[in-house]
Amino acid sequence: MANLQIPSDITMRELFFLVLGSLLQAVFGQIRYSVPEELLKGSFVGNIAKDLAMDLKQLSHGGVQIITEGRRQYFALDFQNGHLCIHERVDREAICGRLLTCMLKLEILVQEQVKVYIVEIEIEDINDNAPTFQVETTQLKIPESTATGSRFLLPDAQDPDLGRNSLQTYQLSPNGHFTLDVQTGANGGKYVEFILEKSLDREEAAFHDLILTASDGGDPVKSGTAHIRVVVEDANDNAPVFSQSVYKVTAMEDIPIDSLLVTVNATDADEGINAEITYAFRQASEKASNIFHLDSKTGEVRVKENLDFEENTMYEMEIQARDGRGLSGRANILVTVVDVNDNAPGIAVTSLTNAVSEDSPQGTAVALLRVTDRDSDNNGKVWCSISENLPFRLQKTFDNYYSLVTDKALDREIISAYNVTVIATDQGNPPLSTTTIIPLKILDKNDNPPTFKEKSYISSITENTPAGTSVFTLKANDPDWEENSRITYSIIQDQVRPFSSYLSINSETGAIYALRSFDYEEFQEINFLVKAQDGGSPPLSSNVSVTLLILDQNDNSPQILYPSLPSDGSTGVELAPRSSEPGYLVTKVVAVDADSGQNAWLSYQLLKATEPGLFTIGLHTGEIRTARFFLDKDALKQSLVVLVKDNGQSPLSASVMVTVVLADSIPESLSDISSISAPADPQSDLTFYLVVAVAFVSCLFFTFLLVLLALRLHKWRTSQLCASGSMNFSGVPVSQFVGIDGVQAFLHSYCHEVSLTSGSRKSQVLFPIESCTNTLRAQQDSNKPETFFAAEDSNTNQEGQAFGQVSYALSNY
Repeated sequence: MANLQIPSDITMRELFFLVLGSLLQAVFGQIRYSVPEELLKGSFVGNIAKDLAMDLKQLSHGGVQIITEGRRQYFALDFQNGHLCIHERVDREAICGRLLTCMLKLEILVQEQVKVYIVEIEIEDINDNAPTFQVETTQLKIPESTATGSRFLLPDAQDPDLGRNSLQTYQLSPNGHFTLDVQTGANGGKYVEFILEKSLDREEAAFHDLILTASDGGDPVKSGTAHIRVVVEDANDNAPVFSQSVYKVTAMEDIPIDSLLVTVNATDADEGINAEITYAFRQASEKASNIFHLDSKTGEVRVKENLDFEENTMYEMEIQARDGRGLSGRANILVTVVDVNDNAPGIAVTSLTNAVSEDSPQGTAVALLRVTDRDSDNNGKVWCSISENLPFRLQKTFDNYYSLVTDKALDREIISAYNVTVIATDQGNPPLSTTTIIPLKILDKNDNPPTFKEKSYISSITENTPAGTSVFTLKANDPDWEENSRITYSIIQDQVRPFSSYLSINSETGAIYALRSFDYEEFQEINFLVKAQDGGSPPLSSNVSVTLLILDQNDNSPQILYPSLPSDGSTGVELAPRSSEPGYLVTKVVAVDADSGQNAWLSYQLLKATEPGLFTIGLHTGEIRTARFFLDKDALKQSLVVLVKDNGQSPLSASVMVTVVLADSIPESLSDISSISAPADPQSDLTFYLVVAVAFVSCLFFTFLLVLLALRLHKWRTSQLCASGSMNFSGVPVSQFVGIDGVQAFLHSYCHEVSLTSGSRKSQVLFPIESCTNTLRAQQDSNKPETFFAAEDSNTNQEGQAFGQVSYALSNY
């Protein structure tokens, strides 16, 4: 056994049978338990470990297995204490049905010992089921003539329990006609029968409701009930009887045809065909038979022809009621005809005015009426009336004539027409009345001017909208009628600013159109009055104020104020010291936009640069600053293309080119400008050009110093230097702020101008000093001769320091 090789993929059950097949002998044991049904889950059944003398450690290691074939797992083994417990609800009736002995078998496999134990568990019956009837209500039909002693079989009750717990007895609720007889069949089952002990009378009791109770012998006793209804069938032993021997009826002579006079009623104590009653006239005159109709089924007596009090005042008839077996009863009908007020008054309109003006005075006659009634005495006396909520009243003139006159002021705008209902009522009992309707139309008077819904209107239109565009539509209402409500519209001209050239209005529809394209920069709103006039006589009118707002459109490109192109066509140049640190302010691009709002929000950006990354520009300030230190390899002349763009939809833009020359001093800048002016060929005579350039720059430098010295001497003699070190020259613009739509552009100004002439070339250099204020440079007159000024500072030894902003214009370069 120890050396037996077992495949690893074999199942436990296959292992079990394999071992059994290889052994010469198998050992079996058998245990038997008895438990009642319907125990709770987890209830104790038996101690398997004790009964099989098994070690609990063997159980805890999973060496024991419960095997059930083709059954639900009703039991489970607790491996902690070795107890067999209830795993699922056990219902003996569901498992074994009507078997006297209900036995469940389990196989307990001990794998280590290769041993199988058979456990038999007997399920004991408990009284867990009450007797039940398959039909809760049973109906028995028994004729009232049935003889006493007759038997009737009743439905049986069923109880799935066994022995004393099953059905034992039947009981019947107390009654005076039936008893119960319980019989036992050949198979041991019990059945029950009804026995009629006393004769039935349907007229005394048509139904008998009984309760049949079935009980078992359990402890406690359980029972079930069934409802037994006995229906007593009828026998024809009663004749029909009328509810009255004489039916007296009073009928008005104007009773409508087919009206119900009376309903006769006969009853029969029997039922079924024995109680089916039919009615018929037995003795009636020919005239009464023609005037009245008797329904043979319902007993209703109706009028077939008109009654006339003057012809006959009373009718008497005899009727008969007969059941389905020939028994019958009799009764009389007496009909008395009563005279009534059967003639209604008549109304005749002898004179009528179909229309009345709303401004008619009170008491104006509208119609003349005459009333009549063919009856006599009180039935012929008539009075007329109309509704009290109308602006009219009836005025009796003479005899039976009435006049309809106005009683209140009329207003067509409130009610434009009336239907006056005139009611004529006699004094009969009951009174009769007649109505007639007099239609009246209220004629209009022009008593309401046109009115607008609003006290003032505000509309808007975008500038540059094409001429002929509909701007706004006004609507006035006039509650008057026809011509009095026909409105024409017009614009009231303003003496200060006539708008006839700007706007027009459709006189019929009130639509306002633009006659021209508006410019927001010219004016932002238009205020005018619109007049609405009706077509009445005399006409009425009203005015309303209209405000037309002109909405801005992005139709103006940014205008660059600085740097501006000189009038002689030269290009602006800015000087930047080579020793400048990152963030040094080189210059500032100043631009404005004639639009407003976001259409005037400007942004600046560099489109193109000689050295990308060398300069930056403020997105909203336009300040051009150095981004890094200048290197030797950087070109002396830097060309920057600045794009100025507004924030409109779609945006408009303008661009300007700014030239920046890298230099630490004026002579050096002049030398650099001269050097970069001529195209250089690095492959041809480089040394010669360098010598010529150095000599030329040196000459220019000494010339500049001489001119500067001469100017200083001249100024010292002619005027006193300014205390601040700055000088005022003719032609230099004063400081100012330029504001457009509330946005003020702060512009840099330059206080001194220096113009140098060398040969045929003219150069204009502008040097800013820190004490100068920001100004907007005035446009120079193209006919004015150029004036040259040398930059001058009271502290001349600060030449090596960084400049502010330099504008350099070089013509013919």
